[in-house]
Amino acid sequence: MKKVIAIMPAYNAAKTLKKTVLDIPPGIVDEIILVDDSSSDDTIAVAHELGLTVVEHPMNRGYGGNQKTCYTLALSNKADVIVMIHPDYQYDSRLTKAMVQPILDGHFDLMLGSRIRGRAEVLAGGMPKYKYFGNRFLTLTENLVLGQNLSEYHTGFRAYSRSLLQSLPFHRYSDDFVFDSQIMFGAIAKHARIGEVAIPVRYFAEASSINFLRSCVYGLSILKDLGVYALTSGKAFI
Repeated sequence: MKKVIAIMPAYNAAKTLKKTVLDIPPGIVDEIILVDDSSSDDTIAVAHELGLTVVEHPMNRGYGGNQKTCYTLALSNKADVIVMIHPDYQYDSRLTKAMVQPILDGHFDLMLGSRIRGRAEVLAGGMPKYKYFGNRFLTLTENLVLGQNLSEYHTGFRAYSRSLLQSLPFHRYSDDFVFDSQIMFGAIAKHARIGEVAIPVRYFAEASSINFLRSCVYGLSILKDLGVYALTSGKAFI
């Protein structure tokens, strides 16, 4: 039997963690690993109550730094498929099976939960307009540079095969939010088979999100990395 591990990079997720975990369909994941990035709320206590495997960072290592710990531990624990689920309830964990099954069946190496199906639906779900249009611009640019036809690169709901993660030098990637894009660039440079699952949009007070200024910095960082990808034919990310 192949082993599926869900990883949760967490920061102040006490209010939404239980809902996220309980929505995961039974029998899909064998273990849930939560890495807490020095939260100031009761995230760790809630995680222990739910029986999760918990790792505590004494200092905040950033979103990318948190994921590095998540993936390292999941691989060490013999995961065949690793699915990242944000514990802030922004992504619908009821769709976990749809994310992992295509990898278990050998059809894909990487699955993305895409929030971008139609502008009206996305905006009705609460995504700020600047995020939506920024997402569309970056995705169009990324598709052009990377030779892909994906609907979204910036989702936090994604699943990886063990072999893909092991082939990527993810410890060299950013400790910040741009980590997600860098690991995508590495996967594309490795010619990974990438699939998508349509997921609903959830934006609300407790859902973590970066502000407008950090979104601008994030976008510029991605454009810089795209330039590096183009100049090195992707070798900088593998």
